[in-house]
Amino acid sequence: MARLLSEQEVLRRESLSKMKALGIDPYPAAEYEVSHKAQELTTHYKEGAKGFESVRIAGRLMTKRIMGKASFAVLADSTGEMQIYVNRDEVCPSEDKTMYNDVFKKLLDIGDFIGVEGHMFITQTGEMSLHVKEMIVLSKSLRPLPVVKKDADGNVYDQLTDPEIRYRQRYVDLVVNPGVKEIFRKRNKVISTMRRIFDDADYMEVETPILQPIPGGAAARPFVTHHNALDVPLYLRIANELYLKRLIVGGFEGVYEFAKDFRNEGMDKTHNPEFTVMEIYVAYKDYHWMMRFVENMLEEVAKAVNGTTKATIGDTSVDFKAPYARVPILDAIQEHTGKNLHGKTEQEIRDAAKELGLDVDETMGKGKLIDEIFGEKCEHHYVQPTYIIDYPVEMSPLSKKHREDPRLTERFELLVNGKELANAYSELNDPIDQLERFEDQLKLSEKGDDEAMFIDHDFVRALEYGMPPTSGLGIGIDRLTMMLTNQDSIQEVLFFPQMRPEKFDTVANPEDFQSAGVPVEWSYHIAQAGYHTIEALRDNKPAALHQKLNGYRKKNKLEVAALSLEVVESWFI
Repeated sequence: MARLLSEQEVLRRESLSKMKALGIDPYPAAEYEVSHKAQELTTHYKEGAKGFESVRIAGRLMTKRIMGKASFAVLADSTGEMQIYVNRDEVCPSEDKTMYNDVFKKLLDIGDFIGVEGHMFITQTGEMSLHVKEMIVLSKSLRPLPVVKKDADGNVYDQLTDPEIRYRQRYVDLVVNPGVKEIFRKRNKVISTMRRIFDDADYMEVETPILQPIPGGAAARPFVTHHNALDVPLYLRIANELYLKRLIVGGFEGVYEFAKDFRNEGMDKTHNPEFTVMEIYVAYKDYHWMMRFVENMLEEVAKAVNGTTKATIGDTSVDFKAPYARVPILDAIQEHTGKNLHGKTEQEIRDAAKELGLDVDETMGKGKLIDEIFGEKCEHHYVQPTYIIDYPVEMSPLSKKHREDPRLTERFELLVNGKELANAYSELNDPIDQLERFEDQLKLSEKGDDEAMFIDHDFVRALEYGMPPTSGLGIGIDRLTMMLTNQDSIQEVLFFPQMRPEKFDTVANPEDFQSAGVPVEWSYHIAQAGYHTIEALRDNKPAALHQKLNGYRKKNKLEVAALSLEVVESWFI
């Protein structure tokens, strides 16, 4: 089956064939060396400036204005746009004017890549332009770009806004919506700034396994696959925590990783099954140190990305300037619900949740119940960056018990605009305590909790060799980027977000029609007659189809024999 082509796609393929007939390679292999980028020219060129007498740029053709023997066009490269001026007699100094009259005017389409060489000048209307002396075709586009219109004042109309197209065809989105590029440049700045901070502190960037025999480090449902050679199940990692802490055991005092993690959970505006998280572990530190480290880091990241510590999230102004408030989670619940959960049993907490109108069940342990109450009734109140601290033990299987209250752990989550941005602990390094907590998670799994942690005996063994006091942090890069670029959907900050499989409109090949009994000479005309698939043929009654096709033959003066009714009937057998 072949893809059904639009009229414009057919015309572009005809232009491609004509280019080849003229001896022009529409997809040349040779390097095209550019001397400047569009942004560089717009920033540094002034009328009469030296050093711009020979300029080579390359990019995608975005507009054409044909005016007889001379034309203007706009090229776009990775940095911006540049107007070019094309004069027939200068591009084609000989008697042969093919490159201008045929190639530039007729065969080049919006979206094609070309390379041009010439000198910079200012037009009579004051527009910076490149006066083209030479031109080469670098890549012919076979699909038309969506049309985005701009008026004289630069206002954009008919902008590509359909998320189905934008996310599925991000390559088109990036071309026609230049502002999208800026989001991803800022995302890159987030990561590069954090990496610089860690490197300056002499922490080492590492890589840990993505395929894991035990999905540990978080409470989440994993993706599972099978390794044929070893004949064992493997899981896409839900977190990289346990491997990073193994490296602390091994003697590194500071390690970090920008990791792709995977969780087989629901999708919404803030969740994607594949996401990026930064995890860092530093020996001889605790969660108090980590809170100071994080708030100073985020202050610097915000400045690097936006030039200020303030960020606009929706209609809200958020300030990432340190320090941030610190609020114990049970105090937060009491403040916003009136429920005092200090020292309460699992059943008492479940009853409190039900009284608050929450949908809870018997499979949920203390940790999940408290998490549900806080998430539904408290979380949204914390708009400015706030550390929620001192979580109950049941909520934090990998966190060290609180030095003053053994019912709690030394853990914090950073909330910004009512959403979790970071999670951190004074890491549990007691192997006996760790094994007991893994066993408690196993009991939750047996009760029906499909997000409960597995027991990782190798990790426990590593702790038995001894791990120094350590503080660890996980921070969601996607969510941080959303906040710093004022995006309300995670799909806006992922180049290629997960989507449902796409269905393509297809058309049968001539060979497909032949296999159904269509004569060879007719198989090449069936699609042109409006029947793009075998099924489309068979949706008609044989007699009616026979009449329509022979009518099409007569109207279009096809040099093929008329079809008999018997032949057409054979297609329906």
